[in-house]
Amino acid sequence: MGPQTGDERTLFLALADGGRLPLFALALGLIASGSAALFLAATGHFLPHDEHFLGMTAEQLCSYHGCRVVHFMIHDRAAFGGVVLVVGLLYVWLAEFPLRQGAAWAWWAVLLSGVVGFASFLAYVVFGYLDAWHGAATLALLPCYVLGLTYSWGTLDQPRGIRSLLVSGVWPPWGSRAGVGRLCLLVTSAGVLGAGATILTLGSTAVFVPEDLTFMGVSVADLRELNPRLVPLIAHDRAGFGGALLAAGVALTACLWCARPSRALWQILALVGAAGFTPAIGVHMAIGYTDPFHLAPAVSGAALHVSGLALTYRAMHPRRGGKSDE
Repeated sequence: MGPQTGDERTLFLALADGGRLPLFALALGLIASGSAALFLAATGHFLPHDEHFLGMTAEQLCSYHGCRVVHFMIHDRAAFGGVVLVVGLLYVWLAEFPLRQGAAWAWWAVLLSGVVGFASFLAYVVFGYLDAWHGAATLALLPCYVLGLTYSWGTLDQPRGIRSLLVSGVWPPWGSRAGVGRLCLLVTSAGVLGAGATILTLGSTAVFVPEDLTFMGVSVADLRELNPRLVPLIAHDRAGFGGALLAAGVALTACLWCARPSRALWQILALVGAAGFTPAIGVHMAIGYTDPFHLAPAVSGAALHVSGLALTYRAMHPRRGGKSDE
């Protein structure tokens, strides 16, 4: 008998763990980026390259129009930070659970949401502002995304085509308590998709809705007179927020449609709901931007999400022995 050969994998492939390690690195990078954005929004600071681009600090800008322009920018950045955190959390769950089990739909969910998120960077330059720091972070995370998807492809169960996204997970009937709850969650995710597409388009075109200008007490001409680079910077923030929302909506919808109910799924849905809706609604309360029409989508989405979590709790937390209450 000849000598037995050892594990023939390279060290890199072994450490990559079927693509999951790079995807975890991507997820943790997004979580760190979202947390940093939330911290900066909470402290009311701009990044150094923002101040360099504007030629003025947040404190200087705050002296105009009752500081409402700064508050408006903080509101965008807090919401953006929360959504980036949502994407990172969803990627952690996708990598650890369905991708570990070879679910092809999870691979496509990461691919499509990542394409949307990374491609939305191009929308930032429409108004003439290239965020070098954001660009550097994007380039740093892109290899993790590409390597993770490349090395996880071979671990997927067949069939592994994009049509796997059309196959629904096994859930209780739609008319059941859990089915109604799942519908609430799917409606919420559809709202996230719609909001993301709308805000991404808005950031690349008009930038503001009438309620925004009413809150700040200015016109677009006033902003351009105050600082000709202010509108491009705000457009960058809006487009970034819209792109992140769209990416989150893609991943969330795939999870709700394709995944089977489980404790871990319920837990990640609760986490992403808190991470996304708390900053988005809370920052409006903090700065006094409480226009009912403007807040209605976020508040309605949060109410639907909480309702969906409550209605699906039993189905996702089966009793011992594997039997659900549904």
